[in-house]
Amino acid sequence: MKTAIVMEASRGIGRSIAERLAEDGFAVVVQFSGLAQEAMETVAGIIESGGLAIAMEADAAQDEEVKRLFENSLRELGRIDVVVAGAGTLALAPIARGDMESFDETIRTDLRATFLVCSQAAIHLGEGGRIIAFSSHAAGSAPPSCGAHVASKAGIEGLVRVLAKEVHEHRVTVNAIAFGASATQHLLLAKQGEPAVSSGEIPLSDVIRETRDILHLVSFLAGPDAGWVSGQVIPVTEGLGNGENFLRTGAGSFPAPGEAASWDLIAAHPH
Repeated sequence: MKTAIVMEASRGIGRSIAERLAEDGFAVVVQFSGLAQEAMETVAGIIESGGLAIAMEADAAQDEEVKRLFENSLRELGRIDVVVAGAGTLALAPIARGDMESFDETIRTDLRATFLVCSQAAIHLGEGGRIIAFSSHAAGSAPPSCGAHVASKAGIEGLVRVLAKEVHEHRVTVNAIAFGASATQHLLLAKQGEPAVSSGEIPLSDVIRETRDILHLVSFLAGPDAGWVSGQVIPVTEGLGNGENFLRTGAGSFPAPGEAASWDLIAAHPH
């Protein structure tokens, strides 16, 4: 049986991804940090549905803990085929404010954690493995007050492109999925234990639709048909702003936003 490690899988989009990969036949390692009850509920739900899952606690921004996560996963399940390196936070502030505390925490939670997880994935994945990271529509649209967030996600996109070349000889693919505004807000609210959508800001139907598309894309990238898709940043959005959505590659670009209103919705729910 193939196996997958899903980071931050105790709830929210991470949990949905773990459940989808279990449906696809993967044994799943549900990584969590400080949310033991939720992680065990995720594992229980997968097992009740006929899948196989185990929960492992680790701080994704701590080198030694990430190493132990991969070593323990390999020992318990015998192999690692897919790694979903999902983590994130969003602190909104103008760059001129010079809020280094928020900047450092964002880089630690997003970029450092993704770097460490991808590093271990590159070491432990077998031939034909899959690494899937998370970026954001904001990395291309660059909305105001998202300097730290954009910097971290732009860094993740760079890591994806470099790592894809480094592991190519082992037929390992490395890609990133860029969330839109509704999925990002859904992720933030889930981390706070709040309803998926509040105050009617983003219709629940939009959140469900975008989340479903993210799950379909993760399933594809983790599967056998995506062997020639690597080094890409793939947006899952529905025409945000007036511009078009483009696949972002090493030589690609992303259009300027037509409007920043979508990101104003997230400002009401900072992490």
